[in-house]
Amino acid sequence: MEGTMLWFNPAKQHGFIRTDEGERLRVDQGGFAAGLLLGDGCRGTRVSFDRVDLREARAVNVAVVPLLAAKRARMRGHR
Repeated sequence: MEGTMLWFNPAKQHGFIRTDEGERLRVDQGGFAAGLLLGDGCRGTRVSFDRVDLREARAVNVAVVPLLAAKRARMRGHR
């Protein structure tokens, strides 16, 4: 799946992603791909992720979508 980072608070170690389908998913520090750390300035960053259902739906394996790939998707009419 893909979406956009709404925000991430490193002090609280969690944040939220808005999926392309409009769902809001929580993401915890441990939900990011190995080595990826996002901070306060990540608002609006395009990300890919897997959705899992625990007590609530969450995003895991979160990775930044390369800018070139995001531009190509928009050119094809995908968001």
